[in-house]
Amino acid sequence: MKKLIFIVTLLLLGCSQDSETMTGAQTPEQVSLGFFKAIYVDRDVEQAKQYVDEPMQKVLSHYYIASAVQRHVLNLSMTNVTMEIEEIDIDFFRKFTDDVTVIVKMQGVRGSENWVDDRTIRLHKVKKQWVIVEILPEKGNLN
Repeated sequence: MKKLIFIVTLLLLGCSQDSETMTGAQTPEQVSLGFFKAIYVDRDVEQAKQYVDEPMQKVLSHYYIASAVQRHVLNLSMTNVTMEIEEIDIDFFRKFTDDVTVIVKMQGVRGSENWVDDRTIRLHKVKKQWVIVEILPEKGNLN
């Protein structure tokens, strides 16, 4: 009887996990936060390239250093940055879509002021991997 309960428990736990997590593929949320962490926290453009498609990799390579990417690609130079996912346009149908939009809320210091801002990015699923394909123009800041 104990073996039966153990087997049923394993089956239930196995079925409840997301297939993306089981295969090791990152979610859109993880890719988005990984990219911004690489640029704003680790300040490592090479690390950030793993999260973007080839055209964006070329843009990042052109600017070469994280501060230039912040200034020219993201239009937001900040230090002491913390970030979180503000919104994602998919949830239940994640397995059936190949294109998502994620809004990342960032808090940090800009100049000498505390600053809060959002950045919206578009991700596309390529060979079961989510990659950032576009940084959308911003409507304004939340300061």
